[in-house]
Amino acid sequence: MPKSSILAHVCCAPDALYVVALLQEDHAVTGLFDNPNIWPESEYALRLAEARKVERLLGFRLLEGPYEPAAWFAATRAYSDAPERGPRCRICYALRLERTARLARRMGISAFTTIMSVSPWKRADILNQIGRRLGRKHGLTFLEADFKKKNGFQRSVELSRAHGLYRQNYCGCRSSLRPRPLSVSP
Repeated sequence: MPKSSILAHVCCAPDALYVVALLQEDHAVTGLFDNPNIWPESEYALRLAEARKVERLLGFRLLEGPYEPAAWFAATRAYSDAPERGPRCRICYALRLERTARLARRMGISAFTTIMSVSPWKRADILNQIGRRLGRKHGLTFLEADFKKKNGFQRSVELSRAHGLYRQNYCGCRSSLRPRPLSVSP
């Protein structure tokens, strides 16, 4: 029996290595690397190159959306100083998921999802809420998930280390690139 097709928004290689493989158990996966939030452009290029490695490892098709950081800056400008996981992130999720849903519809793929929920920095409840809304808007099924469950994030870390993938230390946007306080071990 053929697997149903799904368009999966891909944010980075480490998360894709775990989640795309999981999705491939039940779906014919096409990935979409559409991340206008990633700053600077050299970081974007590095993350895309690493995602291409995962594309080859897992044997799925990875499409690239347009790199339009000006559109992302315009959409999130009012929240540039907001903390992570706040309103800026909600706008960012919606922007990327909207672009994913539109492409799925144009391609005739009836389902879409995002791998972002594997990250402990991403709110699966908000991602799923946005995905459901966009699914209704575009007449698509949004595959809801919280891929960090069942040690998903830890598995992504282990797999990315085993394959020598670059693991970024910030979500990608300029606002998250700020210096972070050092944690002190007891």
